[in-house]
Amino acid sequence: MAVPVRSETDQLDLFRARSGAIAPRDAQDLMAWPFFSLAKSRRIAPIDFRMGEVVIRVEATVEHGMATIWDADILIWAASQIVDARDRGLATSRLMVATPYEILAFIGRGDSALSYERLKAALDRLQSTTIVTSIRQISERRRHRFSWINEWKERLDANGRPLGIELILPDWFYAGVLDEALILTIDRDYFALTGGLERWLYRLARKHGGRQARGWSFDVTHLYLKSGTLSPPRRFRFELRGIVRRQPLPGYRLLLFIGADGGERLGFQPDRGMGGRP
Repeated sequence: MAVPVRSETDQLDLFRARSGAIAPRDAQDLMAWPFFSLAKSRRIAPIDFRMGEVVIRVEATVEHGMATIWDADILIWAASQIVDARDRGLATSRLMVATPYEILAFIGRGDSALSYERLKAALDRLQSTTIVTSIRQISERRRHRFSWINEWKERLDANGRPLGIELILPDWFYAGVLDEALILTIDRDYFALTGGLERWLYRLARKHGGRQARGWSFDVTHLYLKSGTLSPPRRFRFELRGIVRRQPLPGYRLLLFIGADGGERLGFQPDRGMGGRP
């Protein structure tokens, strides 16, 4: 007689996410490297990135497109829940359940039917996008392949109304979240940023600038390559100048300047007067 194969859901303890005030936390690996599309339009073209020992390839499906930096808000929610529970001495798991309202409220979205449909579309993109990376692998030649969500499903009542969403996180992401050195608290105003590039710049500033009084700076050409964007360099620089004029990043002030080598650089400086908390 064949032995029944247990699903991954059957092998994991269920972690019930809680509502209430929880500080948003982000995974540093996701903040530092090009893992997501920065465009609201559907992206099918893969991200191929190599810098030193870091190798990243992100692949999308035609049906759903690549997971976007807005979809990554769900991963920030998941990381925040896991870290908060761990700090309280509670058991956590890669198998999580929450109501759509709890997720949407945490990431600053409305609870309309449209918001719920967009949440499901985001979960589909996170599940169908695949990543191959050398980050956090013992050998440079070793690669880890995964999707941002292994699987997800809706829980419905007898009338078809949503009761909750179950999702399973991949080992690679979950292990990074449990490592205290790889998690940073972010400003809640991050969720109000509407542009993909400015969202990516905030995460990069938070990762590299942190609490350094003098801030941090990047060569703009290097920044362009690290973003993984499909925009041409000229468009990228045009958008950068617009962001510097608007200064939308919570807790940081941006500055474009010419470096000692004659190349254009983008600087990040902590600015507590702007209301953020780097």
